Amino acid sequence: MSETPFMPKATAVWLVENTTLTFKQIANFCNLHELEVKGIADGDVAKGIKAYNPILAGQLTRDEIDKCSKNPEQSLILAQRSENVEVKERKKPKYTPLSKRQDRPDAILWLVKNYPEMTDGQISKLVGSTKGTVSLIRKRSYWNFSNLKARDPVILALCTQEVFEKALAKAKRRVEREKKAKLKEEKLKIKEEKLKLKEGEINEE
Repeated sequence: MSETPFMPKATAVWLVENTTLTFKQIANFCNLHELEVKGIADGDVAKGIKAYNPILAGQLTRDEIDKCSKNPEQSLILAQRSENVEVKERKKPKYTPLSKRQDRPDAILWLVKNYPEMTDGQISKLVGSTKGTVSLIRKRSYWNFSNLKARDPVILALCTQEVFEKALAKAKRRVEREKKAKLKEEKLKIKEEKLKLKEGEINEE
């Protein structure tokens, strides 16, 4: 992007805390590295930086954020720049979304352990994380894996019991379909082998 928003890192902090945009979308808009944005989400980067609201600054519209939140492939478009906007302190309640982000790896571990039939995509959607994070935790190669504690996402208020049960039912249906398809494939192979054997016997005669 040719133009960067005013106070890009502080803007990234606000977008991480207040939107469901992907790390890549935030990184591209704020001209930061994707890992830097992930660090902000994990609480390792920009700890002392105050969140800067790009909507109040006139650099983004709520419609633009909503539109890009629905389409992860879409890039945020910078509106006009306004530098006369008060930078608000990060109040303690604002840390709630950040703590939720830190709860997510624990919830992912719980789901991976107890419901391996759920896909990475299902789990990421359920807890609001990324497929990459789910995959790393599943492979036990997540950077902070040794400190994770498996915790129920419903108890952590990352999803409702109803949403969880629907996702689980969907996963079980998929597993059942896959089993049937595999069984059908195996039966077909046995049939083909028997046919080849029969043909071989006929040829020998």
